[in-house]
Amino acid sequence: MENDSKDNMLFQDFTPPTRQEWLDKVTVDLKGANFDKKLVWKNLNGINIQPFYTKNDQVNTLANTGENSPAVTNYRRITVTDVKEANRLALKALEEGMSGILFEITSEVLADQLLKDIDYDGISISFILSTESISFAAAYLAFLEKNQIEADKVQGYIDLQLFDAYLYSGTLDKGKFELLSKLTRQFSQYPGLKTLVVSGSRYQDAGSNQIQEIAFTLNSMVFLIEEMTDKGLSEAVVFENLQFVLGLSGEYFIEIAKLRVFNSLVAQIGDKYGVSANNISLLSKTSTWSKSVTDANTNMLRSTTEAMAALLGNTDAIEIDPYDQEFKESNDFSSRIAGNIATILKEESYFGKVMNPVDGSYYIEELSLKLAENALEVFKNIEALGGFYKQFENEQIQAQIAAVRIKKIQLISQRRLAMVGVNKYPNLMEEISKDILANNSAVKQSKCLLPHRAGMEIEKIRYATESFVKDHGFRPRVELVSFGQLTMRKARAAFAYDFMGVSGYEIESEKSYESADAAARESAASKSDVVVFCSSDPDYLESAVDFVREFRSINQSKILLLAGNPAQISDELRATGLDDFIHVRSNIFDTLTGIQNKISKTIKPLEI
Repeated sequence: MENDSKDNMLFQDFTPPTRQEWLDKVTVDLKGANFDKKLVWKNLNGINIQPFYTKNDQVNTLANTGENSPAVTNYRRITVTDVKEANRLALKALEEGMSGILFEITSEVLADQLLKDIDYDGISISFILSTESISFAAAYLAFLEKNQIEADKVQGYIDLQLFDAYLYSGTLDKGKFELLSKLTRQFSQYPGLKTLVVSGSRYQDAGSNQIQEIAFTLNSMVFLIEEMTDKGLSEAVVFENLQFVLGLSGEYFIEIAKLRVFNSLVAQIGDKYGVSANNISLLSKTSTWSKSVTDANTNMLRSTTEAMAALLGNTDAIEIDPYDQEFKESNDFSSRIAGNIATILKEESYFGKVMNPVDGSYYIEELSLKLAENALEVFKNIEALGGFYKQFENEQIQAQIAAVRIKKIQLISQRRLAMVGVNKYPNLMEEISKDILANNSAVKQSKCLLPHRAGMEIEKIRYATESFVKDHGFRPRVELVSFGQLTMRKARAAFAYDFMGVSGYEIESEKSYESADAAARESAASKSDVVVFCSSDPDYLESAVDFVREFRSINQSKILLLAGNPAQISDELRATGLDDFIHVRSNIFDTLTGIQNKISKTIKPLEI
């Protein structure tokens, strides 16, 4: 109490600033710039996120957002191709500190061999079963009974891939509803083993926003509840057996809010059915959408951000994919790194030792309320139009996701949505095989929701470069030349270095010249394939046209670019021989593809 009194004395002479006082100060600092354009984040969820929030913004808070628990299950997925090897990998994972094993089984295997020597104490064992391996469920039940595994030690879930298979193929196997109801009854003595899996990660990987992922997963849940009650299960039994799987993206605070909102809305829907949703389980999985094959080590950072959001968003379990999963079969190193991420966050960064640390954050609470409001509206609209199955069959859900995905890809191509190692800050030292890159990046509107990396459009650029290198025996070289005012020429040279580096071309260091004339003569006669000249806008107005004219008098074929966008003379520059401009508003995909096409037309492939 004594310390509290001293703290009050320290601040008693200061009046807490009001929101308007903050806004007045910001307005002065902006010096006339538009507040909304500069500081308000217009998110793809249709939410305008303010630069700051105060206590007065927190009118309400969401209830039943979940609990942050130190017992979050840290899963490692093991694809079972050889049962003895799968068992070895599972035991190794448990030795490394994993608290959950997720077996993906695609053929008949013996439960005794797969689960040999696995101690169930404090461990979750889950299974993803294909049509060919559904019989394993009965074998697992027999294994539990034979080995007299205590019911309260059996934790995890069994996933028959009802929703994943439907969303991926567009064909619903309605026979699985009967199997699910039978499975739920058979495992009723094991309350910790969930049998009704509703997966929404497919929406995330297809390019949805968080509101769509929440809403469509809830629509899927309602559809499943209706089917299960038709098969004789009560609503209470259905809710007790629900296992949800949601994806995770790099939008840190929004992902935290998304998981809190999902827990809250499931509880609200449970109330409508007159049952409790306290026993549902939520698994959060790192997404395919946010990962890259170029500069793949950055995937470790992306997965860390996603894991942090999951832990703070009150997930019950987490599955972190190995950073190299997108382009090769993961090894012990990448698998262990993935597992260590959540362990380090929980044990060394204390994410598992503080109860609900984001509760009371004005920003998170306000964001959660807005996400909940918008997600509930989308959910109700789908239900009003006939529900999940009808709207997916009519391809309305797919169309809504496609609209968001197209917008995301556009923002990435414009570099307004940054991806390190993809459209910004490329690793110019990286050697990469074209075989792991996306060639045809277009995701056509169809009944299926296919997983899609956000950077696949940009990968297509790199694929074209690597194909050129293979066909022609060399990598095109980009020369950066600068003259004029020092600050701007340096800034634009740095921008050009980053922008052109995305292509996978060889980028030379900046060469500075005393005059535009000297820069034009030297670069025109050099052995580079592309020249980007960099200076300030006043210097461009004074000498850019003369630069292009001098350059073209020496070299007619080399590609010539200007870093900047001097609109007053753009037409004259093009007429004089400039190929293109690169600047902050340039579409990197269109620009670099155009450059690649021009180079391919002027240079013949090697004859073999």
